[in-house]
Amino acid sequence: MAEPETKQIPKIAYVFPGQGSQAVGMGYDLYQRSPQARQVFEEADQTLQFSLSRLCFEGPLEELRETINAQPAILTVSIAYLRAISEFNGTIKASVVAGHSAGEYTALVAANVLAFADAVRLVRERGRLMQDAGRSRSGGMAAIIGLDEPSVEKICMESGAQIANINCTGQIVVSGTKEAIAHSIELAQANGAIGAVPLEVSGAFHSALMQPTVEGMAHAISQVDFHQPEVPIVANSTAKPVTSIDEVKEELLQQLCHCVQWQPSVEYMAEAGVSTFIEIGPGIVLSKLIKRIAKDAQVLNMSDLESIKAIGS
Repeated sequence: MAEPETKQIPKIAYVFPGQGSQAVGMGYDLYQRSPQARQVFEEADQTLQFSLSRLCFEGPLEELRETINAQPAILTVSIAYLRAISEFNGTIKASVVAGHSAGEYTALVAANVLAFADAVRLVRERGRLMQDAGRSRSGGMAAIIGLDEPSVEKICMESGAQIANINCTGQIVVSGTKEAIAHSIELAQANGAIGAVPLEVSGAFHSALMQPTVEGMAHAISQVDFHQPEVPIVANSTAKPVTSIDEVKEELLQQLCHCVQWQPSVEYMAEAGVSTFIEIGPGIVLSKLIKRIAKDAQVLNMSDLESIKAIGS
């Protein structure tokens, strides 16, 4: 008697955006129509002891963009959408999760490593420390479009900048002092880059200039209860899965001063059998990147109630 054929179950990855995806009004539709999402916003307001929800819904944009506010705001909106999935479509389960920069904390909530209240406190502190580091050691970031990684690495060696994000083929972000960024832009243009654009950020994130944040974050992390991950988290700094509490804590410190390996992370997940990536949170930044990296994968986005319902239909 022939054995029944084993049917391979497609793997799903949840991915979560980081700073830069914020927009005034984000999450308001879900707040109005989903009790579970409303509960997330109320918990964030209570935990942080100010109306983060009002800042998300009404702005002003300048205040929402501040690192200390943008990071917990994006985390909160992303978790609101994640919780709403179980309300409108309880059948979707991820086999792996990942988040871009601050989005890694959202991934930890999704993997039940951190309670939401603890995560929002940590991300608020992370944003404060990064903002303070940016003030004390002035720096910036720039996106370089159209050059490969070795070319950008060569530019950084000459300019003194560091590669901060490898987002996808031909899209690499560099970080460093204002002088290093200006020099990097000049060199990129001279070497045939399609574009070299300064980013609106408050500091040189994911570079050595963020070293002052490490001690403060290590202390903050030591005050919080971490739990064993229920699914693997693909780490920003290594593009490999972390599956233990100690690995998670180390990653949260490593990613502060090291490059976000987003393209290698997506490639790792695709090679591990992930056929569907679902971006959960405001904007479609990660969806656009993933479509360029994993061309055969299905890429979905949950950024409003209609998109959540559509995925389940």
